Amino acid sequence: MSLALVKNAPLDDLKRRIADAGALIFDVDGTLAETEELHREAFNEAFVATGIDWHWGRRVYKELLRVAGGKERIRAFDQMRRTGPPLSDAIIARLHRVKTERFAALMADKGCPLRPGVRALLDAAIGRGQRIAIATTTTRVNIDALLAPVLGQDWETMFAAVVAADDVARKKPAPDVYIEVLSQLDLPGASCLAIEDSGNGLMAATRAGVPVLITRSLYFHDDIFDGALAVLDDLSELGV
Repeated sequence: MSLALVKNAPLDDLKRRIADAGALIFDVDGTLAETEELHREAFNEAFVATGIDWHWGRRVYKELLRVAGGKERIRAFDQMRRTGPPLSDAIIARLHRVKTERFAALMADKGCPLRPGVRALLDAAIGRGQRIAIATTTTRVNIDALLAPVLGQDWETMFAAVVAADDVARKKPAPDVYIEVLSQLDLPGASCLAIEDSGNGLMAATRAGVPVLITRSLYFHDDIFDGALAVLDDLSELGV
């Protein structure tokens, strides 16, 4: 069944479309959980640990989130500084490794719950035999740090496909992660439904022919999501 792009779809119609989808494809950061503040904290700890005199406040980080990928954000901020020689690829790679380690440590220490309605939607999909998948620009290490504590160490067995940043050549807003997920599912994009929280995610899924349900997140709460099937504050509005 093709899920047509209907702006502001009525809730009952939206719930039917979700139930009829060949697969539900989830983004991770901001969608499954509000992880971005922990990511920001991990970046700042990595800067201190590596002796780099940077600090990303919320305003700066919000702008940097328009750039997909941690290493890419470091490079973008480096280019924004306009002073000093640019960071080498090796330094950026080291910074990102330290940041990833700090994120895992913060997750282990503080934890991060799934957003409202996420677990209910996952359980409902599994209960009706519907496939679920992940399409994200974060790393598998970060996904595991988030999902293992809340879904169990075998969380990956719940998903028919998991495609992360390290699995494709280009990150969102390029459609690569969605194209790879669809290939693994052996489904056309129009038969599936993506759950995203950002403009980059909306663009990536749409370019792959996948209709999108937006769940507003902390950093993208005020964005305009033209072309989305529907926009919700969180998935608990579905009442599943």
